[in-house]
Amino acid sequence: MLDRAFSARRTQPHSLFDVPTSSAVSDVSPDAESAELLADESKTKKPHLYVLASNYMSRLGLVKSPCLCLSLCLLLSVFILFSLMLNSRSFVCLSSYDPISRASFFGLDGLDSDFGSLGVPWCRSKQGKTVEWTSKDLVKGLEEFVPIYETRPIKNNMHGMGFDHSFGLWFIAQWLRPDIMIESGAFKGHSTWVMRQAMPDTPIISLTPRHPEKYLKKGPAYVDENCTYFAGKDFVDFGSVDWERVLKKHGISDFSKVLVFFDDHQNELKRLKQALKAGFNHLIFEDNYDTGTGDHYSLRQICDQFYIRGGGHSCFKDSDEARIRSKRKKFWEKAVDIDELCGPHEAWWGVRGEMRDNFNHNNTPISYGEHFQNSRFVESILDDYWELPPAAGPSLTHQTRYDPARAPTPIVEDGRHRMFKRLGLDRLERSVFNGYTQMVYLQISKPET
Repeated sequence: MLDRAFSARRTQPHSLFDVPTSSAVSDVSPDAESAELLADESKTKKPHLYVLASNYMSRLGLVKSPCLCLSLCLLLSVFILFSLMLNSRSFVCLSSYDPISRASFFGLDGLDSDFGSLGVPWCRSKQGKTVEWTSKDLVKGLEEFVPIYETRPIKNNMHGMGFDHSFGLWFIAQWLRPDIMIESGAFKGHSTWVMRQAMPDTPIISLTPRHPEKYLKKGPAYVDENCTYFAGKDFVDFGSVDWERVLKKHGISDFSKVLVFFDDHQNELKRLKQALKAGFNHLIFEDNYDTGTGDHYSLRQICDQFYIRGGGHSCFKDSDEARIRSKRKKFWEKAVDIDELCGPHEAWWGVRGEMRDNFNHNNTPISYGEHFQNSRFVESILDDYWELPPAAGPSLTHQTRYDPARAPTPIVEDGRHRMFKRLGLDRLERSVFNGYTQMVYLQISKPET
């Protein structure tokens, strides 16, 4: 399903800043992939239940008693049918208190069809460009990243990135292979560590109000030797840095070879304009909050428009959307019902008609007209937009926070237990899957004249 959203062209990881000289060929053979799929889906032909029962009765010598034989055949058929249900992919066995299990009893969509059922507003790019990597590349990346993630110095990164976004940052950085990486917001240094795993020798510039070394006094943190820190008393906000001067010291003159990572909880429209003015092209926003949630105005919120497929909302309390949201609120911690979504005068855009900024300290009411114009501006500079899918479905990760109805289809879909285990995801603590907030990668350029 993910392949629909990606380019059909399969390429090997390489620097997007270099001109490819030849087309890459997939390293996964169709025969091997088909065999794995068949094994994972457990699609084996089974004999008819009556034949199984009859053979069993014959062995017991009960065929001479027709009534007894018929009764035992029926009982055995029911038993075998129940066994087949338990081993079926579509039958997910979960504890009775699990939200997903309860949701199935209350008539909500099945796990597979849940993803995107309330819409996934996808920002439109200027030329309809898509990223070069495919779902196969993501699966291969997961297999490589899980052992790396297990060596992380900060095991409990509470209030920081979990597994999903750590993988996304690592994967994108490794694929793009920039000459230098910039991060705005480092916290204890986990994101710095992730970028270092992706690019062992690439310089990093970190802008963060508090130096990560300050956290070492209380517990694990990460300080990178090849990182230039603008932190503590030397802190400078991203929008106030003389980037031409700073990057010149690192021997960088081509800003298109720079990757900028934002995890600073600032208005993403503001950051987008600052990055465009500085001349940067490749950006990642870690917290791309959904409409009605979060502490800052996000790209996901900006592109949530009626003219976008999966976008726009109704504040009518008897609508289908209101009823679905009300049900989902009972099962997913971050789900938003109509009362939370809609503010005064039925303002649903942003967060209840507000454009939030700076960790929710600065909130500005905006009209729908302003919100609409913001989306038009984003589209005018957007060359590429890609939201990281969740690593795996909730029946596998047992996450209970984000609502699948507003998320893209996961890399490892619900029911793919063998793949989940083969990739090593079953070795991770469940809590690391609870931090998904639609991380997004953007490629931008100045508007066309």
